[in-house]
Amino acid sequence: MTKDMITAGTGRLAHAQPDHPPVARPKIGILVANLGTPDGYDYWSMRRYLSEFLSDKRVVDISDWIWQPLLQLVILTRRPFSSGANYKLIWNHEANESPLMTITKQQVTKLRVAAEAAYGAEVMVEFCMRYGNPTTQSVVDRMVASGCEKILFLPLYPQYAGPTSATANDAFFKALTKVNRQPAARIAPEYFDRPSYIDALAQSVERAYAGLPTRPDVLVASYHGMPQRYLLEGDPYHCQCQKTSRLLRERLGWQKGDIDTTFQSVFGREVWLKPYTVEHVAELAAAGKKNIAVISPAFSADCIETLEEINGEIREAFEHAGGEVFTYIPCLNDDDAHIAALMDVVAENLAGWIG
Repeated sequence: MTKDMITAGTGRLAHAQPDHPPVARPKIGILVANLGTPDGYDYWSMRRYLSEFLSDKRVVDISDWIWQPLLQLVILTRRPFSSGANYKLIWNHEANESPLMTITKQQVTKLRVAAEAAYGAEVMVEFCMRYGNPTTQSVVDRMVASGCEKILFLPLYPQYAGPTSATANDAFFKALTKVNRQPAARIAPEYFDRPSYIDALAQSVERAYAGLPTRPDVLVASYHGMPQRYLLEGDPYHCQCQKTSRLLRERLGWQKGDIDTTFQSVFGREVWLKPYTVEHVAELAAAGKKNIAVISPAFSADCIETLEEINGEIREAFEHAGGEVFTYIPCLNDDDAHIAALMDVVAENLAGWIG
């Protein structure tokens, strides 16, 4: 269907019968997806969010008959209180939403402007969350109803991992099964080694270091963790994180040892990817490296894991071990260089769909 087939301003097909339902002008959709956020930090909002998140087989792949009783009867009776307290510390009270939601909206606003400048008004840019609201299904439904006959799905995860990129893709594929008129669909791949992304990271480090009175002894690149067996089962996440750190170091012109790669957010008793950030920063302090900076290259937007975990638990571990200066370098968020890098991904993956 082309734009010319729809009578301008009417939403009607040019040669359709009078009783034919209105038809939206055809569009190309860009749907970015992030992990998600609870609607509030109260007990029930946290419980709904955590139940959905921790029931995902990509996140916790334990048999339901073992995991669900433990989750519903033990973990979710207590964890919503502690998680809610942590969210309250970082909550955007003015907008009544989490920082992740605020930042994602800011990113999408800039992406809309950039997409319209590049492609015109017939490109629709929206966002969804894998867990919580807005749901992937609700946004896909809205985009299809608005005329999106082609949708590029862009998970906001620089490095690919089953518990992040793959589960976001799962939700998108599932949403497509619920619509009558399925759009053509593409999945944007991970962009962990894209030069524009690495350059955006490097610029953020350079700006942060330029504002410090003393250069940190080491930059810790802290990535979200995952069970070590995922690596052994073929998940590329660990290798992609290591490459991101290497490319960042090379772009900065630094020597080996200037950047350490670590992993945070360990959950449960299983061995996760090492070294653990919380332990490594304490070891650095004990070894005499009293001034460190921390960056989080796996997160596209600041969230509970960066604003509370890194600036809370991880900072405290460093200071308790004798560390003196701890600098957290924010995520790329809606930085113009980050938006430009995402638009590079968009442009590459819209090839053949739009001129």
